[in-house]
Amino acid sequence: MILCIVADTADRPGVAHLVLAPGVAHLDPETTVFGAMLDGWAAQQCARFLQPATIEQRRALLRRLAEFTNDYPWNWQCADLEEFIASCRRGTKPIVVSTARIYEITLRQFLTYVTDPRYGWPQECRDRFGVAPRQLLHEENSIVRVTEHEGDPRRRPSTYDEIQALFDAADARVEQIRAHHRKGAAAAMRDAALLKSVYAFGIRRREAWGLDLADLRHNPKAPQFGRFGALFVRWGKSSRGSPPKRWTVLTVPEMDWIVPVLEQWCTEVPWAPTPSTAPSTTCGAATSPVHSPMSVAPPGAPARSPPPSAPASLEARAPRALRPGSGLPKPQACPSHSGREHPTGTLPARCVRRCPDLPVAQGQAAESVALEQGAGGVALGSTRGRPHP
Repeated sequence: MILCIVADTADRPGVAHLVLAPGVAHLDPETTVFGAMLDGWAAQQCARFLQPATIEQRRALLRRLAEFTNDYPWNWQCADLEEFIASCRRGTKPIVVSTARIYEITLRQFLTYVTDPRYGWPQECRDRFGVAPRQLLHEENSIVRVTEHEGDPRRRPSTYDEIQALFDAADARVEQIRAHHRKGAAAAMRDAALLKSVYAFGIRRREAWGLDLADLRHNPKAPQFGRFGALFVRWGKSSRGSPPKRWTVLTVPEMDWIVPVLEQWCTEVPWAPTPSTAPSTTCGAATSPVHSPMSVAPPGAPARSPPPSAPASLEARAPRALRPGSGLPKPQACPSHSGREHPTGTLPARCVRRCPDLPVAQGQAAESVALEQGAGGVALGSTRGRPHP
C-alpha cells in the first residue's frame, strides 16, 4: 500500500520535484518557487485536457494577485484576497458578479493545488521559507449564488422589431451586392441564412461555426419539415476538459419559417464550384434571399409588409446569374478604335479614358481603371474561400 501511494505521488503531473530541482540554491528562491508553482499547476490542468487559453488566463490572474499583494502564496492572508476582489470592483471598469466568481473559483483551485500534500508544495515551502500555503477562501468571504440570472438588468433582450430589422439588413446586403454586380452575394446569403438559423434553433456561435449540411436531420414526428426537422449540433460547449457536447435541436412550429430559408440555401445557392464542375445553367446562379417578415412576430401579431428591397410575395424570386456582365448593356463599338466591339465587363481602361461616352456602367469603368492602375481600392466583396460562380 505504501509503495502504491509513493508511486501515485511521484507520477502525478505538477508534483514539486518535477518542476523544481531539489538541492539547488537559487539566487531568488521566492520568485523561482512561485514560478514553479504556476508551471506545476499548468501541468496539472493540461493533464485534465483544459484549453491552453484557460490555463494562461488563470496564470495571468495569479500574477496580478502576486503583484497586487507584493507577496507570495505562502504568505497570503484572507484580507489580501478580499482586498484584491474589492479593488477589482473599483476603478473605471469594475468587474461584475460573474467575473468576481470566476476569480474566486480560480484562486480557490490554485490554493487547493498548493495545499495538497500529494503535490509536495506544503513541505517544500516549510523547508525553504518556514511556512506553508493555506486555503484562504471560505463561505464567509466568497460570493453566494442565490439567483439563476446574474446579468446586468440594463441589458434587455432585443424586441421582435429589432430582430426583424437585423434580418432585413442581412437580406438587403445581398440585394446591394447583386445590384452593383460584385462578388460575394453567395457568401452574403450564407451569412443571412446562418444568422436566421442561430435565432431559430437557439445555438451558440461556435455551435453555428461547426454546422454542416449533414447535420440537417429528419424528424419522424414532424414530416412536414422534411430534412429540416432537426439540427444535430456537434460542437456544443465543453466543460472541465471534456470533448464538445452533442445534442439535437428540433424544429418547432413557431419557427417553421426557417425551413424555406434552409431549403433555398441547400438547393439553389452554388456550393463552391470548381472550373471543371461549375454548372453552365441557372442551377449555379445565386438567387434572392427568402425574406421572412413574419419570422419573429409574436403569436397573434398582425402581418408586417415586406421591406422595400424584398419581392412582393414571400416566395423566392427566379434565379439571376451573377457572372461578369450580367444585366449590363450589350457590347458597343468603340469610336476611337475603328469600330471594334468590347465585351461588356472587360472594357480596357484606355478605352474608358478615351471613350467616356460609351454606355457602360460606372462601376465597371471605375473597376477597370483601378485594376489596370493597380490601385486595389475597388471593393469586390469576398466569398470567404468560395470562388465566384
